[in-house]
Formats: sequence, structure tokens, C-alpha cells
Amino acid sequence: MAPRVIVVTSGKGGVGKTTATANIAAALAISGNKVVAVDGDVGLRNLDVIMGLENRIVYTLVDALEGNCRLNQTLIKDKRVDNLFMIPTAQSKTKDAVTSDQMVNVCAELRKDFDFVLIDSPAGIEAGFRNAAAGADEALVITTPEVSAVRDADRIIGLLESMEKSPIFLVVNRIRPQMVKRGDMLGVSDVLDILQIGLIGMIPDDENVVKSANEGKPLTFGDESRASVAFKNIAARITGENIPFMNLEAPQKGFFARIRDAFGGGR
Repeated sequence: MAPRVIVVTSGKGGVGKTTATANIAAALAISGNKVVAVDGDVGLRNLDVIMGLENRIVYTLVDALEGNCRLNQTLIKDKRVDNLFMIPTAQSKTKDAVTSDQMVNVCAELRKDFDFVLIDSPAGIEAGFRNAAAGADEALVITTPEVSAVRDADRIIGLLESMEKSPIFLVVNRIRPQMVKRGDMLGVSDVLDILQIGLIGMIPDDENVVKSANEGKPLTFGDESRASVAFKNIAARITGENIPFMNLEAPQKGFFARIRDAFGGGR
């Protein structure tokens, strides 16, 4: 299998993008792939905390790009899972500390040694996102089923398409089935009607996600909560397995029609 570089992104911050990166990376490594998760969010790094590796940082991606170390010296091996590595980024730099060309070169180097390179990009549509995504072939877009988050995801998808990233898949996070049933939350089908890209994962709202993030231990290391299973299923689908989707919600009709105008008819 040819190495794959996937940017994990979102239009809106706080939708679970970094948590998704950590959990999917861990699940891919557990299934036998050699994986590196790269923190592309210069100045606002959090991937190291979510993965529980913050105390082992010596060099960052920016250090390598500034010539202070070699790229392989930035790699932190996760001792809990074979084949899982992370590259942290700088916390005291601005997002323009890493250019698009530099990110393309970094990804080209990492392709030589890894089956999967997952890049946790900054949220939003500014230069930091474009720079982080530059070296990727594919994209995972994370959104929650809220009107504002979906609207911002729509914008990100348009930018990814203009950058010729393909395929682009969608992960809908923090789904609350009872709210969907009452018509108080967008259903996954509503989100898909708006965004018009392929679905690769649905993550139920689960307090275990918050607990695992605080502990620095991705759920996919062994937890069997519904969220953990959902992340593992995403990893399996990325590798080509045909995994059925969980039944997280009751069918809900008519909700999309009531919010269609907020999106100008959708994409």
C-alpha cells in the first residue's frame, strides 16, 4: 500500500478535530500500520496533551524547519502502542512559522517511513490551515451537528476541493440521538444533504472522550465505549474495510427543510 497523508480539519474550532486525530492514529497503529500524527496547529498545539506525550517533547516541527535538529529527532514514539509516533509543533510561534512548501517537503520525507501521516490542522480558513494541508493527499472533515459548525465545514470542503484534495470524507461528532429524535439537533442525513461528501464516521456524544483527553490516553488504546468503537470503525474504513455504521439516531424528517435557508440551499 502506498503511503497516505491525510489532513484532519474543521471549519469551526472545538468540534473534536484533535481528539479525532489522536484516536484514529492510535487505531490505525493498533491494526498494524506505522503511523505518525503531526501537530500542524502552530502556536496552539494540543495533540501532545491528548496523546499524553507532552512531557517527552525535546524538539518540535519548527525546530527541524529552522535547522535546529533533524526531522527524525522530532519524532516521539508512543511506548504504549507499537508503530505509533507523534511530531509536536511549537507553542511560542505564529502559524506562518511553517510554510506550505515546507509542509510539502516534511510530508514527502515522512512518506518514506510511514504508512499513514495524519496532520492535525488548525481550524478555520486562514493561512495556517492552508499551510498544514498543503502536503496532504486526502482530508477528513470533522463537524458537530450544529448549524454554525456545518456552515463552517461547508466552507472548508470548498477550499479542500479547490486544493484538489481527494478523497474528502466527513466525520460527524458528538451526536445526541435523543436531541435528533426531538428535532433539536441536525441528523446525520441532514448534514450529508448540506455538505454532499462521503460519510466515513459518526461519533456519539460520550463523556469517556473528555475523560480520555484529560488522561492523555486515546480511547482506541483499549476502551470499548461506543465512541471508541466508532473511532476504530473510522480507521478500519480508511484502510478499505466495509464496516456498517452504528445506528445512533432515529429517522427524522423535515429538519433540513427548516434550516435550508441558512445555507443558501446547500452546496
